[in-house]
Amino acid sequence: MSMLSLYELRQGFTHLFYPTLCDGCRKPLVAGEQVMCIGCADQLPETGYHAMPGNETEVRFSGRIPFVWATSYAWFTTDGLLQHLLYGLKYRNRPDIGTFLGRRFAASLHAAGRGGDIDLIIPVPLHASRQADRGYNQSMVIAQDLGSDLGIPVSDTLLHRVRYTESQTSKTRQERAENMAGAFSLSDAAAISGKHILIIDDVLTTGATIEACAQALLAAAGVRISIATIGIAV
Repeated sequence: MSMLSLYELRQGFTHLFYPTLCDGCRKPLVAGEQVMCIGCADQLPETGYHAMPGNETEVRFSGRIPFVWATSYAWFTTDGLLQHLLYGLKYRNRPDIGTFLGRRFAASLHAAGRGGDIDLIIPVPLHASRQADRGYNQSMVIAQDLGSDLGIPVSDTLLHRVRYTESQTSKTRQERAENMAGAFSLSDAAAISGKHILIIDDVLTTGATIEACAQALLAAAGVRISIATIGIAV
């Protein structure tokens, strides 16, 4: 028996006795499925915003920062399916969820004709201490697979979170903006001069974090900004 066959046999036994379960319905996944079964994946509440000028994501940034376009993949609701997935990604050491969401987001953007004008993807950075605790930046995990599938380079070395910020969860819109003021720094403005940058984040609420990122990036000459988030809070 070949080594490949032995490996496949072991994998088959492992899946038989310790199957990977769908993060939605908790039923065993079948070959080709990752994170969620096809049925649950189809239940993700996609926004359809990608080809919709003036969508809610764009409304939340209108008049605050100049941008080319903005969109969100799915609605984020309390106790909803997307909240469950993002909680696992951020707090349960599940980077595979970020890969899953990044690839689905890429497919939906491609289908809507979005992304072809983007030169570089930059995920919202975490502070170094928070990233060390988590082990990864969830926005970077999403960005890597989204960029790979769309053929767009990704960088997490140009924009840095230079100040540790308190959790935004219980803050008002004004408090969030004050909390994020001056939190990000651009290390090499020349590297993005004249480029169209796509900022990636996990969830959009008031937009204070992304606004602070955009302000730092817009310090480079001729930079244009677009915005994409996996979720938009409703």
